Amino acid sequence: MTNKRIYLSPPHMCGREEDFVREAFQSNWIAPLGPNVDGFEDDLASYLGCAGAAALSSGTAAIHLALQLLGVGPGDHVLVSDLTFAASANPVRYLGAEPIFVDADRATWNLDPMRLEEALEDLSARGVRPKALIVTHLYGVPADMDPILAITRRVGLPVVEDAAEALGTTYRGKHVGTFGRFGVLSFNGNKILSTSGGGALVSDDLGMLERARFLATQARDPAPHYEHSTLGYNYRLSNVLAGIGRGQMTVIEERVMARRANFAAYSEGLGELPGVSMMPSPDYGRANHWLTCLTIDPELAAAAGVTRDAVIDALNDRLNAEARPVWKPMHMQPLYHGTRCYGGDVGEALFRDGLCLPSGSSLEPADRARIIDVIRGLFS
Repeated sequence: MTNKRIYLSPPHMCGREEDFVREAFQSNWIAPLGPNVDGFEDDLASYLGCAGAAALSSGTAAIHLALQLLGVGPGDHVLVSDLTFAASANPVRYLGAEPIFVDADRATWNLDPMRLEEALEDLSARGVRPKALIVTHLYGVPADMDPILAITRRVGLPVVEDAAEALGTTYRGKHVGTFGRFGVLSFNGNKILSTSGGGALVSDDLGMLERARFLATQARDPAPHYEHSTLGYNYRLSNVLAGIGRGQMTVIEERVMARRANFAAYSEGLGELPGVSMMPSPDYGRANHWLTCLTIDPELAAAAGVTRDAVIDALNDRLNAEARPVWKPMHMQPLYHGTRCYGGDVGEALFRDGLCLPSGSSLEPADRARIIDVIRGLFS
């Protein structure tokens, strides 16, 4: 095979990152803190329109700190979107608490407000009061926050927005990650903004963010020696990696538009095929379309002999292109076997039929056209 690999979502550098990284080397700020960290936090807060951000080693670390700051501990329960990556749920167990999953809405693939209402009513009848809700903005498509927030405010349930896949996504003109008590971002190598590894906690509560920074730097007390009275973590972002992030922030809107162009082209090229349905793009916001996803109905596509897995195999074999199933719902994961889930049928169906296509902001239009041609060829 001579074709270059077409990855699902590779890092995409613009070149300006080198200036900030070079500055870190020249000033010898090769540390978990420094001017790039401060600048990156300011860049994120300014872009999102929130009071502040704490740059961290990962989005998972940000969820962990958010839950700890909300007082989650052993024996507590946290509601979590069911259709998501495991990192959305795992920090709940880091703290000795237990997640309770809420199914997706077919209209958005995100957390279903009606299932959320059902969960809260049932849990209340059982004498269970959840400590928080983690709602994921899946694949960069915004969850329908108005009904979710109306429900959570009525019962006093704090919201953590998992916007790890959704930097640049908006809901009714406002950036996601800024609606709940905390928002979480990821800068993993496959995200729309990549720092190799990294994440951020964002909030309008500057006091909480300062507490998060304290916990993320081993909770060192103010003393001339190393004094620790609180359990802390090594969660701060490197000044070098923050420099990469600052460079990436100069082109974030270009990256969002490139991902959206991928979705538009795939929708035009594939959306009319029998049994193919693109991931919904609700009109209440701007999706960044971090990944372009679709479903292939096994019954409607059966006449052409096409299945989701056949598409994955054809793209790999003919183009050396990477495609994957959508996230496996949390309630189906062996790690969470037996965990309570409200609903589940929607997430299971999306996992059975769902497909993620190569979606990088560096994806060449010619390669995208070849991907479309291969898929269309299977149907013909």
